[in-house]
Amino acid sequence: MKTKRHTDKEHAEKQFYKAILLLEEEVECRAFFADVCTDAEVAEMSRRWLAAVMLAQGESYLDVAESTGLSTATISRVSRALKNGSGYAGVLARMKEKGEEKA
Repeated sequence: MKTKRHTDKEHAEKQFYKAILLLEEEVECRAFFADVCTDAEVAEMSRRWLAAVMLAQGESYLDVAESTGLSTATISRVSRALKNGSGYAGVLARMKEKGEEKA
């Protein structure tokens, strides 16, 4: 009988998120994401985050597209997630609580 390996998707994701939660300083975050993502992946995630911030501040899709270079389809996806999810909205709320909403 084979034993379950520690490489299954669910376990790997759980460990990945736990690792992220251990990061304490921006320099650690930069180093970690430089190791696990390509520069292009980090840039794309950063642009999506900026889109979420801008949309939460009431910016138009056109302004967001011009500032981020994202497609309107991606901006629409970010907008839906911002309205229906807890990820972007939850972090934005936490940043506001800590006085860091202008990040």
